Amino acid sequence: MHTSAHIIAAARGWIDTPFHHQGRLKGVGVDCIGLVVGVARELGIDIYDEAGYGRQPQEGRLRAALNEHLQRALTLAPGRVVLMQWHVDPMHVGILASHPAGGLSLIHAYAKSRKVVEHALDDVWQARIAAVYLFPGSDS
Repeated sequence: MHTSAHIIAAARGWIDTPFHHQGRLKGVGVDCIGLVVGVARELGIDIYDEAGYGRQPQEGRLRAALNEHLQRALTLAPGRVVLMQWHVDPMHVGILASHPAGGLSLIHAYAKSRKVVEHALDDVWQARIAAVYLFPGSDS
């Protein structure tokens, strides 16, 4: 059983890793799904990983993969994976954490920041959430 504290600690270990499309290496380069895959692997969670995807969403492919390989959750909580969308098709994922000032924060490989970052889950980011997931074998 993996606790939310284990998941968050693992995710925070990736902070400042440079953004790199399809990257999977802590400290070297990672994208948003690579962060989720990397955290799962660090915790010994067997999780599906797919290579060869483009930079733009592809007709529900990301949502379908998450639905197949993670467990859906109904509420936001630390240690959970969130799927986000800006337009029609969801195209980004991150991991929720407890924010030091209270509330939730989001850990994600963000192309605009050019690295893995953690920041408060404000109303703008929360409005982008399309689905919430649990890692297999987690208690969060």
